[in-house]
Amino acid sequence: MTRTRRSAPRHLVLALTLAREAAPGVLPSYAALVLTGGALPVGAAWLTKRLMDGLVRGAPAGELAYLGCCLAAVGVVAGVLPQLTTYLRAELERAVGLRSQDRLFEAVAGFVGLGRFEDPEFLDRLRLAQQAGRMSPNQAVDGLLGIAQSAVTVTGFLGTLLVVSPLMAALVLFSGVPVLLAEVALSRRRARMFWDIGPAERREAFYSELLGTVEAAKEVRLFGTGAFLRARMLAERHTANRLRRAVDVREVRVQTVLGLLAAAVSGAGLVWALHVAHAGTLTVGDVAVFVAALAGVQSALASTAGEFARAHQALLMLGHYGGVTGASPDLPVRREAADPGPLRHGVEFRDVWFRYADGHPWVLRGITLHLPYGASLALVGLNGAGKSTLVKLLCRFYDPTRGAILWDGVDLRDLDPVRLRARIGAVFQDFMHYDLTAAENIAMGDLTALEDPERLQGAAQRAGIHPAVAALPDGYGTLLSRTFPGGGDAPSGVELSGGQWQRLALARAFLRDRSDLMILDEPAAGLDAAAEHEIHAALGRHRRGRTSVLISHRLGAVREADSIVVLSGGRITEHGDHRSLMALGGEYARLFALQARGYEDAAGTHTVAGGC
Repeated sequence: MTRTRRSAPRHLVLALTLAREAAPGVLPSYAALVLTGGALPVGAAWLTKRLMDGLVRGAPAGELAYLGCCLAAVGVVAGVLPQLTTYLRAELERAVGLRSQDRLFEAVAGFVGLGRFEDPEFLDRLRLAQQAGRMSPNQAVDGLLGIAQSAVTVTGFLGTLLVVSPLMAALVLFSGVPVLLAEVALSRRRARMFWDIGPAERREAFYSELLGTVEAAKEVRLFGTGAFLRARMLAERHTANRLRRAVDVREVRVQTVLGLLAAAVSGAGLVWALHVAHAGTLTVGDVAVFVAALAGVQSALASTAGEFARAHQALLMLGHYGGVTGASPDLPVRREAADPGPLRHGVEFRDVWFRYADGHPWVLRGITLHLPYGASLALVGLNGAGKSTLVKLLCRFYDPTRGAILWDGVDLRDLDPVRLRARIGAVFQDFMHYDLTAAENIAMGDLTALEDPERLQGAAQRAGIHPAVAALPDGYGTLLSRTFPGGGDAPSGVELSGGQWQRLALARAFLRDRSDLMILDEPAAGLDAAAEHEIHAALGRHRRGRTSVLISHRLGAVREADSIVVLSGGRITEHGDHRSLMALGGEYARLFALQARGYEDAAGTHTVAGGC
């Protein structure tokens, strides 16, 4: 609780800063209208009192007309003010939502590595930060202005009550204290509930995505898993609903008690006012303004408590937003990080150990390896041997737990990661399908080529995908997705085959033809034999004279590499070229012979079948 109190001012400053940056002209206008709305009920009550007292004592017609016009003017302003306030609130909400989302994902894009995206707690916080970024800054600003508006109303009406009865003023004022405390407690409980239901809501979203996306539709229908996934989705929703219901039930109980308290105070005040008026101490106008003041103070105090609670909850939720945007670097970047410069000598792994977290098993164990400039290195091993992890370290998505990786003798941790990655081209096994046009999908490898059709087509030709893209309804401008409709008269999007997507990802890598290091993680997985041969021939031409790292389970594709490293259990067990490793007769030779025998068997079977 102490921590919350200490962080609330910081989060309030964050909310006000976002509002000021996003809508510097709207915020003061909105604040002025809100405060004006707080003064209107007080003005209307006093004008009503003076008008009623004037009628009772027979005031001149001119005075009554003036008071009537003033009261009518207050009514006109009160009628117009809500519409203007609603419009400005919506404008502020739109502007702040845009600014906060921009800041949030600017911070997310600034994370150097991948570790946070594999942390469930961070993913829950990120989801809440997205929600908080859209709503919480405005809720906090609205809450602050609502409190100020209620303070104006309470101050005006309390002055009235003090004139009529200081005792009743004190009673009404202190009756608002339990309301305030109860609302704050409820807001804290509700904010905690949003955090508690986070994992359940993320799992519910996961199951609903499986039930509603084309990627999963084939297996869901073929294997008949729809009912199972739907039951899982509903179970997560029931879990979230149960937690929400518990908070709602508690809120109903508390609000009922608070309502009864307010009714008791209001009833006591009304009885007292009627008794005193019957005794002749109060005028009719006094009774009218007292009743209005009593109702106004109670309403304003309840509103203050509600606004305070909403602002408090918004600030608690904004803590998740601040936790993401203000997070410390996931990987350290030196203030004077060096430009890696073109690769001249090579890359070295020096006694590299790595595990994803303390207590987890070691994925890499003492890897020492030198990749000379212009040479090609192939990584071979069974699944889980550490091949892809080694590539992630090379891209500096993680830092070694022990040891170092050197780029021309300089530790990667001393280099600017953005400039380092600009010198690396890659095709990953789990490459991305972007719901963008064909041209944009290729250009994601180097956005400077987006306005250069010749570069895009050249990369597509090297990957063997140009004829297929050119034949699309709108050529390179065709949307490669059926998720979104085409705009205007544009044709609807199309879907590529798995092999075509693979070639498109290769074109994305070929676009970085000026990169110093090429990383190819199963670049031809999923392609037929002819396409695989064609792709590896194209890659061989592209890699010639370049530094490259190739991962492939097809050992025939790695035999031309300058050096081949066999990984097992995170260690290098064999290292050499194809000829020397075959002569060694170890794991590489065994796997190569096993695959070769499989091809021979397949070829023999085909021959027999053809002979029949």
